[in-house]
Amino acid sequence: MTAAQLYALLGIALFVIGTHALVAHAHLLRKILAVNVMGSGVFLVLVGLADRNPAGGPDPVPHALVLTGIVVAVSGTAVALALALRIHRLTGWMTLPEDEET
Repeated sequence: MTAAQLYALLGIALFVIGTHALVAHAHLLRKILAVNVMGSGVFLVLVGLADRNPAGGPDPVPHALVLTGIVVAVSGTAVALALALRIHRLTGWMTLPEDEET
């Protein structure tokens, strides 16, 4: 097993763990953390794919995507935390209301 395959497998495992946490937990902070874990998994897969360049050295495009993704993830996390704080102040709860129709 090469390092690229190991990164890809770990990335897939992180994405699956994050997806499970996103669906299974109702607490908003846990959902935000789950999305961050999923994003980290995607970053690991991209780093693993960057090593598949047949011409030699790593492909710089996936690395640039990962760097851009990190900036977007930090910004998204900040917005999500601000929204969660707003929900907590308005309702006193850190969970979303259950859907009554289902």
